[in-house]
Amino acid sequence: MSSDTPRHIHFIGIAGAGMSAAALMMRDAGHVIGGSDEEAFPPVSTYLETMGIPFKRTLAATNIGPEIDLVVLGGSAKLAGEANPEFAETRRREIEMTGFPQLVAEQTKDRDVTIVAGSFGKSSCTALLAHILREAGKDPGYMIGAIPAGGGPTGAWGTGPMILEGDEYIVSQNDRRSKFMLYDVDHLLLTSLVHDHLNVFPTWPEYEAPFKALLGRLTPEATLVMRDSPALRAVAATSAATPVWYGTAPGEGWYCQDVTFGELSAFTLVSPEGRTLRLETQLLGAHNIENVVGVAAYLLTRGLVTEQELQSAVASFHGIRRRLDRLTTTSTVPVIEGFGSSYEKARSAIEAMLLHFTGRPLVVIFEPHTFSWRNAEGLAWYDTVFDDVARVIVIPPPTHGAATHDQLTHDQILARINAAGVPAVGATTPSECEAALVDLTSDEVVLLLSSGPLLGLPASLPALLDGRFG
Repeated sequence: MSSDTPRHIHFIGIAGAGMSAAALMMRDAGHVIGGSDEEAFPPVSTYLETMGIPFKRTLAATNIGPEIDLVVLGGSAKLAGEANPEFAETRRREIEMTGFPQLVAEQTKDRDVTIVAGSFGKSSCTALLAHILREAGKDPGYMIGAIPAGGGPTGAWGTGPMILEGDEYIVSQNDRRSKFMLYDVDHLLLTSLVHDHLNVFPTWPEYEAPFKALLGRLTPEATLVMRDSPALRAVAATSAATPVWYGTAPGEGWYCQDVTFGELSAFTLVSPEGRTLRLETQLLGAHNIENVVGVAAYLLTRGLVTEQELQSAVASFHGIRRRLDRLTTTSTVPVIEGFGSSYEKARSAIEAMLLHFTGRPLVVIFEPHTFSWRNAEGLAWYDTVFDDVARVIVIPPPTHGAATHDQLTHDQILARINAAGVPAVGATTPSECEAALVDLTSDEVVLLLSSGPLLGLPASLPALLDGRFG
């Protein structure tokens, strides 16, 4: 399939972050796009509707219309079998079928490709890179695994540099390669390396291995920008490219100084040669300052934008959805939604809240949605992840895939959090969550933390608190 040959493409499981981004990229390349998803939930489901991508909310053979000549199958194990009528119909009619990583890899193989990878920070950095390049008139192609808070597509074909968020998670249960290993890689921004996805990478060497392999694919001419951390220092020699380091402390690479935090945070960017540039950002948290430093290091090292273009675009970037975006409009008790798919992401969100709402009690509503949070190997994460939080309301872990790993129970999670000295209660319905917040005071701050649907609370709770505290 070439990008200049229009196809009718049907995405099974289109409401996945990667699937929806790939669909938008293919539509921008000139193809006709549609799909289906039985487990679509906001914000991606409503986002697809806003972007004009038609999709069905049931799986049915009739969804594979006569015009369909390519089917893209999502990575969920339950989609790839005869029990899925769309899979069966695709097989019966011998329609070409692929996965979204394979599709993106095939379509971008002749582009100048930058992969943004890492255990955390990759979605924010990919979105920021794409935003800056767009604002500078470079017309990038890109694929982002999260929705930009300021609107706009998560995927685009473009004519300029191609920026791909590279996920280390496996392609499928039958293809154990990390998704980013399918893509060509000319340049790499590597944001972090901490143990994650314990269900498919039980040990540290198993998790580290695909990152080493990705680094090993770079040529000496590649631009390699890496966050300065012991874990990344340990794997840097795997690459033939010379690393450019970045961080928040002075070192041999790019760093920040004179940081001030507020509704609009500011800092001075310092280059390895000692040049300085003052930047302002709307993003919350020290981790987002570090993300901006990494993106700036990459763009300025390659000379893709000017310092003035960088300044302007960083200041106008609104971030991405579910990464500390404020959901309330009038309430004096803000409801902020964060992304909590791993320990590091959850902890970064909590620390940002403590930093920006100093002295105010923090209430966290948490859903252990990913396998890492509901696997017994990750139970120790609960000992410290909620440090300095006033109290936690915990939604039960989902049951899909529970039989495939050592699943924790709701009670086990609650017991561990309480044993760490943080008051925690369970809630299984929106009304139970609301009841747990009945004693909420105007001094408190609420953080919604998950990568899952959170019982629909991101849609219902802000209006409730706007009414109570507005």
